[in-house]
Amino acid sequence: MKMKINWTVCCAALLVLAFAVLPRVEAAEVLNGVKARGQLRCGVSEDIPGFSEQDADGRWRGFDVDFCRAVAAAVLGDPDKVELVPLLASTRFPALQTRRIDLLLNNTTWTLTREAVLKVQFPGILFYDGQGFLVPAKIANLAELDGATICVERGTTHQRNLETYFEVKGWSMKPLVMDSAPEAAKALFAGRCRAYTSDASLLAAMRLRANDPRDFVILPERISREPFSPAVWGGDPEWATVIRWVLNVLVLAEENDVTRDNLDAVIAKNRNLLVRRTAEEANIIARSMGIESGWAIRALRAVGNYGEMYERNVGRDSPLKIERGLNRLWNQGGLHYAPPID
Repeated sequence: MKMKINWTVCCAALLVLAFAVLPRVEAAEVLNGVKARGQLRCGVSEDIPGFSEQDADGRWRGFDVDFCRAVAAAVLGDPDKVELVPLLASTRFPALQTRRIDLLLNNTTWTLTREAVLKVQFPGILFYDGQGFLVPAKIANLAELDGATICVERGTTHQRNLETYFEVKGWSMKPLVMDSAPEAAKALFAGRCRAYTSDASLLAAMRLRANDPRDFVILPERISREPFSPAVWGGDPEWATVIRWVLNVLVLAEENDVTRDNLDAVIAKNRNLLVRRTAEEANIIARSMGIESGWAIRALRAVGNYGEMYERNVGRDSPLKIERGLNRLWNQGGLHYAPPID
């Protein structure tokens, strides 16, 4: 006689069993570890102009580096209490899952698969981008790449996007998979592939490596949407909250015209939404986040608001000069806005 299986009960039992064998974790494990260590470990891309590169003195700089420093200032009171860990795209998630790093800032796209399968969390969108193509200047459009060899970086979503797009178009191509962005760019410049496909911002950075950047252009077409987000281990929601709100406060500051230069005046007037609350209210919020009061001021003092961070590293004041586009504030035609603090 066959037994009738109650699948609801069965699935519930399996979930209970799964949670029973998972290693137990303490609340705020990553956050407490950062505070106890007195140092924030951020995983970044290696040598990507505008995002994460070392200058002649060995000091790291860039958009992702600045965000890491803002978090360190908020949590540890000092933007220099950071360790920057350069990672290949293929090694970034293992580094996060094994807690070699506390925060991943590696031009990483927020996807369902990564969140659900890899068990990482994406606290918020730091940079909006899309997958494009860097090609010799003589190439005018994507159709000219039919049948071409195309360089793509290992461990990214770009190869699948590339294959899907060309299949839909009925075109053929041969991917040449490289271990890093600099290697892929070098292969393009050497003529080993006819195009290099990656995030448009990264292509802008790699284009600067050519002997004469004018010999190469980024085609206007984009074949994907790439919302870059900081990534954290999924077992510490308190840590994800801290990262989310450091990002949000940088956006809120720009929206409220708070800059690094006028920050002291804003604090003195106590009329801005970012600081207009009693000391007791500020202490309650900070204590609930597990960090010291004044965290938002410390982050802004370290790097300025979102717009300052953008323009300095990748925008008008940088060699890349990437137009802000979708990375403008919502009230300036872009997509960035932050939830209210209260």
